[in-house]
Amino acid sequence: MALTNRLASREDIPTLLPLIAAAIGELQKGFLDDAQIEASRSIMGIDTQLIDDGTYFVVELDGQVAGCGGWSRRATLYGGDHSQGRDPALLDPARDPAKVRAMYTHPGFTRQGVGRLILSLCEAAAAAEGFASLELMSTLSGLALYEAAGYVPIEHIEDPAGGTPVPLVRMRKFVKASPDDVRTGDRTIENHRA
Repeated sequence: MALTNRLASREDIPTLLPLIAAAIGELQKGFLDDAQIEASRSIMGIDTQLIDDGTYFVVELDGQVAGCGGWSRRATLYGGDHSQGRDPALLDPARDPAKVRAMYTHPGFTRQGVGRLILSLCEAAAAAEGFASLELMSTLSGLALYEAAGYVPIEHIEDPAGGTPVPLVRMRKFVKASPDDVRTGDRTIENHRA
């Protein structure tokens, strides 16, 4: 069966919350220890601002919700509704990267193109609004997907918000040329670090 997608609505939240919890709990095994997985729940989760902004997608396979994720024209890089330090300021597409946010695949639907579809939807929508690049904060379990999709690591951090530091990787990808791109045969990210 083919994957389908649509914009999320607030009515989807009761279905998305257990999917997100399962993704956090199951897909990080082998990358994080139990304490880090539990701590990551404090820095991950649903962001209803994305739903309200019309930038959050639901992906279905054979009538079942297989994943969700979106992008943002706001300054917050990662975190859910309950996370501290959120910044709702609007970004300037001429100079700021759009943010890929809150991507989750149900553990029963991994390796079926769910994450790639969400990324392509985010990239196309952000480019249509004039953004030349996108940025995201990856978990260790998401690195392979994002690197395969062309995202480049620009910073490694540990977020201590949940009591146990959780390793994360900030990544960026150019989706269309901007006047200040440095061209040396292919694009470099070094001159675009935040």
